Amino acid sequence: MKPISLLTAAVALLSPLLLASAWAAGEHDKQLASEPPASRMASNTTTMTDGEVRKVDKEAKKVTLKHGAIRNLDMPAMTMVFLVKDPALLGKIKAGDKVKFQAENISGGIAITAIEVTK
Repeated sequence: MKPISLLTAAVALLSPLLLASAWAAGEHDKQLASEPPASRMASNTTTMTDGEVRKVDKEAKKVTLKHGAIRNLDMPAMTMVFLVKDPALLGKIKAGDKVKFQAENISGGIAITAIEVTK
């Protein structure tokens, strides 16, 4: 058998396997997309991170936090500005407050989804 014929035979034999694998991956993505976000992020919803409020900008719906490592986002400790998913959360905090918060990657951006003042 010629080398080109071996290649053709290998492609013919492997094509159904590759197509089945791609189809299964697509079905998995569809399943994830159809699940509510809370169920996809169930392991992250209990992850709270310690932080300190540096600045609250109610008009821009943002808060600046000096924070510890955010494990569910694989983010090291730093000071940064976050968007807030629910602007009402900003009424509960002020600069200097020690807080625990939940941050999630939402539509390609990182947003605070929960925040509470600690004592």
